[in-house]
Amino acid sequence: MNIIGKYVKEQRRKVGLTQEEFALRSGLGLRFVRDLEQGKETVRMDKVNQALRMFGMVAVPGKEPRE
Repeated sequence: MNIIGKYVKEQRRKVGLTQEEFALRSGLGLRFVRDLEQGKETVRMDKVNQALRMFGMVAVPGKEPRE
C-alpha cells in the first residue's frame, strides 16, 4: 500500500492540492487521506480506488512486486 500512498501524495502535490483540499474534492475524509499517504496497511480498497480515480487510475489485483 505504501507505493499507492506515495503515488497519491506525489500526484496531489503536482496538482497543488493540500491534503484537506484533496479530501474535499475526492469525497474522502482527511484522516483517510493522511493514513493512505503514510502507508497504513489497513485502508479500504474502495476508498483507495476513490482516491486513485482523481488521477485516472485504479488499483487491481496483481502479484506483489519484488524488492
